[in-house]
Amino acid sequence: MGEEPESTQQKLNKLLEELTSVYKTLQFHGVDSEIVVQLFKQLFYFMCASALNNLLLRNELCHWTKGMQIRYNLSHLEQWGRDRKLEPASEALQPIVQAAQLLQARKTDEDVNSVCEMCNKLTANQIVKILNLYTPADDFETRVPVSFIKKVQVKLSERGENNEQLLMDLMYSYPVRLPFNPSDIRLEDIEIPEVLHLPMLKKV
Repeated sequence: MGEEPESTQQKLNKLLEELTSVYKTLQFHGVDSEIVVQLFKQLFYFMCASALNNLLLRNELCHWTKGMQIRYNLSHLEQWGRDRKLEPASEALQPIVQAAQLLQARKTDEDVNSVCEMCNKLTANQIVKILNLYTPADDFETRVPVSFIKKVQVKLSERGENNEQLLMDLMYSYPVRLPFNPSDIRLEDIEIPEVLHLPMLKKV
């Protein structure tokens, strides 16, 4: 008999366990906290880019219930980051967070301004694409009105952004910054163990 497929919660738990393992390894080796933040920011960017690109290419994912599920999973990821003081790294998740919120948001003519303000980390093309892909989850919902999408496009044009990007760049990497944090230990206080057999090192 084959194994039962893993539930969404089990997959989420496995992801958090993997992230925790990486975090503990970095802590064990004394990696500078700023480097740790940069590393997880890059990891979160890859997660965000993969998830958002998947969403933008599959209309069966663009409905209210899926938006709620994505937001639920992301809230656990964000809480994991807060517990380890990695909030700056979690900023890289904002595009997919906002995409999930867009799927859940009301979409009437009165909501045009709030929708555009809420999605400041998404490009105009990404916002319009999600609205066009939005699929009602049941008979009680309707598709997003064309009039609403057109008003959103007009409002977004006020941004004046020169960015026609739709899919996020999976190859993008943030610049690496290597901080200089001088040690509190004075070199003259360091004793070199004889077991290391380093006679060439002498204390001056």
